[in-house]
Amino acid sequence: MAEEAAVRAQAETVRRLKQGNGDPDEIAKEVAKLLEMKSQLGEDEGKHKFVLKTPKGTRDYGPKQMAIRERVFNAIISCFKRHGAEVIDTPVFELKETLTGKYGEDSKLIYDLKDQGGELLSLRYDLTVPFARYLAMNKVTNMKRYHVAKVYRRDNPAMTRGRYREFYQCDFDIAGQFDPMIPDAECLKIVHEILSDLQLGDFVIKVNDRRILDGMFAVCGVPDSKFRTICSSVDKLDKVPWEEVRSEMVGEKGLSPEAADRIGEYVQLHGGLDLIERLLQDPKLSQNKLAKEGLGDMKLLFEYLTLFGITEKVSFDLSLARGLDYYTGVIFEAVLLHQENEHVEEPVSVGSVAGGGRYDGLVGMFDPKGRKVPCVGVSIGIERIFSILEQRLEASEEKIRTTETQVLVASAQKKLLEERLKLISELWDAGIKAEMLYKKNPKLLNQLQYCEETGIPLVAIVGEQELKDGVIKLRNVATREEVNVRRESLVEEIRIRTSQC
Repeated sequence: MAEEAAVRAQAETVRRLKQGNGDPDEIAKEVAKLLEMKSQLGEDEGKHKFVLKTPKGTRDYGPKQMAIRERVFNAIISCFKRHGAEVIDTPVFELKETLTGKYGEDSKLIYDLKDQGGELLSLRYDLTVPFARYLAMNKVTNMKRYHVAKVYRRDNPAMTRGRYREFYQCDFDIAGQFDPMIPDAECLKIVHEILSDLQLGDFVIKVNDRRILDGMFAVCGVPDSKFRTICSSVDKLDKVPWEEVRSEMVGEKGLSPEAADRIGEYVQLHGGLDLIERLLQDPKLSQNKLAKEGLGDMKLLFEYLTLFGITEKVSFDLSLARGLDYYTGVIFEAVLLHQENEHVEEPVSVGSVAGGGRYDGLVGMFDPKGRKVPCVGVSIGIERIFSILEQRLEASEEKIRTTETQVLVASAQKKLLEERLKLISELWDAGIKAEMLYKKNPKLLNQLQYCEETGIPLVAIVGEQELKDGVIKLRNVATREEVNVRRESLVEEIRIRTSQC
């Protein structure tokens, strides 16, 4: 039939567009057309074949992956709580105008939603702008908060490197008027604690200041109107060599070759307190008010980081720019240096695993009276960290437990289902994590094998003789040692044994 041929042709058009990474809006339009043609064809619903895949740049997480993720989330959240943070949540979408103009050149990656009920909405791009909106809306001037939630970017995904279109961010921010660099130093300490705790390998936390960058651009002869666009070029230095960045500045962005060369002399510098001291004496930079302020605060920051004992992992790096428009002062980024893994031939290249900085003007952009609330914060790149840990665990073939069950309630003979149900109910009511097999008369061997496969450490065995004696046989799955425990003491015995696991 001609209609079926037309549907096949339209399906082929959609397939080609998807394979060629076509424009998402054009793909959506062609898919809608295909669905309309199919519905007119009156296909039998029972024969409809679904394309079983997740959307580009997203993925499912099975029980094993979620077990790894929970470990990472728990480590990060416990660190945030240790530093006294409260937790908040905000809607997954915001008014489009809330997000517009806050992300510089990255604004093109924002997902816009169709007009629903007269409101133009966009999916949140990060957790920082919603936090600033929250502070302004609720007139909060002082807060230390963390927020763990999904964000969305219309990016070109590279999923093997932990780059997705839908992903979690774990943010920690300190809002309020405080003495210089004390909250900033705490944010860097938090990054150091989390990366050390997760044992991802060697890392460095690069630090710079937007005021130093702006001062440097000014003394190098960059026009004010080009500051932000030149900043985004400099930010690429961690991925491409200086020659390419210079050629982009001059060829694409119209900067004079002399100005680009002067920038080149600065952005290839990195070090610690000694470099800060040297730049404070620099004849050009020391004459620029912004650069001098930034260098003064950087010196103070390094003094505090010395007291925290973490300066060996921190590098003052003049190439660090971070492209987001809302940063006003200190900026930082944590990078893994290399991935030591003898099981994997190729090292895992993941780039930045945390980033943040000071954004003193963002809340004022939302406040009707323009009242400023100084803020500094850090975001942990959970997906990239997870990519490393997932690959490492796959290579090591370590068995991952996907449940937290402490004990399996089993029976040694037939017709003991009622006794198992009574016992498991007692354990659940006492807060013990317990399971049983959903069979009336399971074989004891099958029950023990289930424990071996799932990593359950203990088995509470109900038997006819045990019931007469008022005891339960408690078996250690790993050692196969069995002891009889009085029923009234069972909960306490399970707690003691599982706390030692």
